[in-house]
Amino acid sequence: MMETKIKDFESALAELESIVKNLEDGNLALEKSLALFERGVTLSRYCHTQLEAAERRIEVLTERGEVEPAPAAVAGPPEPSAAHEAGEDPGGDDVPF
Repeated sequence: MMETKIKDFESALAELESIVKNLEDGNLALEKSLALFERGVTLSRYCHTQLEAAERRIEVLTERGEVEPAPAAVAGPPEPSAAHEAGEDPGGDDVPF
């Protein structure tokens, strides 16, 4: 018999993966398939809610939810374009338009 209480995100995701595998195998009776599908929907909704909550927490922690680029020292120098490396200069000047 399936456990009805969801312990945490990881166990919900593991159970959902197991349900998907069982349903994909296609060796279940109709009623069992429907019961597993219903449980899968419940687990999927739970996981989605947990991921949204985690995303909100991350946004609060990163102040205003803005993703900041890595500092130049960490990111390294910009890589030259393939045309520049091949010696091809499409326009002769660096104006992008």
